[in-house]
Amino acid sequence: MAFEPTAAAFLERLDEHRDDGELRKYQRYFRFDADDQDPDDYFVGVRMGTVFSLAKEFTAMDLDQIEALMESPVHEARAGAMSIMEKKARRRGATPEQIGALAELYLRRHDRVDNWDLVDLAAHHVLGRHLNDRPRDVLYALARSDDPWERRTSIVATAHFIRRRDLDDAFALSGILLHDDHELVQKAVGWMLRAAGDVDRDRLLGFLDAHAAGAPRPLLRAAIEKLPPERRAHYRGLRA
Repeated sequence: MAFEPTAAAFLERLDEHRDDGELRKYQRYFRFDADDQDPDDYFVGVRMGTVFSLAKEFTAMDLDQIEALMESPVHEARAGAMSIMEKKARRRGATPEQIGALAELYLRRHDRVDNWDLVDLAAHHVLGRHLNDRPRDVLYALARSDDPWERRTSIVATAHFIRRRDLDDAFALSGILLHDDHELVQKAVGWMLRAAGDVDRDRLLGFLDAHAAGAPRPLLRAAIEKLPPERRAHYRGLRA
């Protein structure tokens, strides 16, 4: 029988790799009670390296099946869906229309992209890649969302632009999200500022000169990580 890259087949393969030891690792990392998880959103204990290997096998999965996989309450299944989307968007020969369809699915079902790792798997290579030569208004709408994962998407997507030395949106969105109250959004903003600083150190320093004093500590810590010790001490002193 020919292999069918369906959501059901992915879930069956995923179930073969469940491991209580991996589940306990996730428990420590994601801070949940492994014995009392939400039945609508839970980990089963499959190592992410295995999830990504399965995603590679299932890269031909159709969009409707990816969406079905996103519907799963199993966190590793949704991570698999994000990994499949990322691999489809990055594959040689992917057309703008195909990448656009992936981005549309990502945005339309953002309710299933409900943790930082799921955002980071696809926002950069799916949404960022789609918006590379298009208007980016959607990122500014996401940055003003009540959902912290949508806000994280808005800034992480700029990683695609930063790699092309296109920094305007990274700095503009960092300004919008500067005082975000969610630590995992703060860290993502700091991460993108640090990456932008790798491209244009002076522009990062100008942003920090203007904003470091009022920046949340997780954001500032990430943003200044690659600066020389004396610079880091200077910006930490402004924040004190």
